[in-house]
Amino acid sequence: MDEQLTLFGEPQYDIIIGADEAGRGPLAGPVCAAAVVLPQDFPFELLNDSKKLSEKRRIEAEPVIKQRAVAWAVAWATPAEIDRINILQASMLAMKRAYLLVQQQLKEKGIRADILLVDGNKRPDVDIACQAIVKGDAKIHEIMAASILAKNARDRFMICAAKRWPGYGFEKHKGYPCASHKAALHKLGPCPIHRSTFKY
Repeated sequence: MDEQLTLFGEPQYDIIIGADEAGRGPLAGPVCAAAVVLPQDFPFELLNDSKKLSEKRRIEAEPVIKQRAVAWAVAWATPAEIDRINILQASMLAMKRAYLLVQQQLKEKGIRADILLVDGNKRPDVDIACQAIVKGDAKIHEIMAASILAKNARDRFMICAAKRWPGYGFEKHKGYPCASHKAALHKLGPCPIHRSTFKY
């Protein structure tokens, strides 16, 4: 764990909150974010960038993360919020919400976080030190874990959405733009979870 923290020089941080989001690119559905604090004895070999893990491996890793993490949380920004404040700001909002939930858990345990590390090149507005790391979901274990929780939670939401709004194929493409999704949109029109500010 120390090796990854040499990216930031001294001091090396004891309590890191890692955060990531899933769902910036889709035409439909919310954006989901997760925040995670991992213990030093976590089985880090289970982790990787969620996009590089098979669905099977992501699903296998999720309960281990939830059981072994010092703290974890998942939070959302809705399609309406995305349309109102734009997808970047909605992503930051979802990450801030996840961070605040984790901070509350840490506070209840008498633990103080040193820094929030987030994937990408933008930082949410939070009340502790925060570092944005490009490709952080391939470098920082806490961000990897957050990316897995966010991806899995959002996929489950979209599978449920497919039952509520059949015909769009949400269970397959999870709301991302693809030929079949765009064809369904032109045939059926948008449903309540489509992002009205996105180009179809």
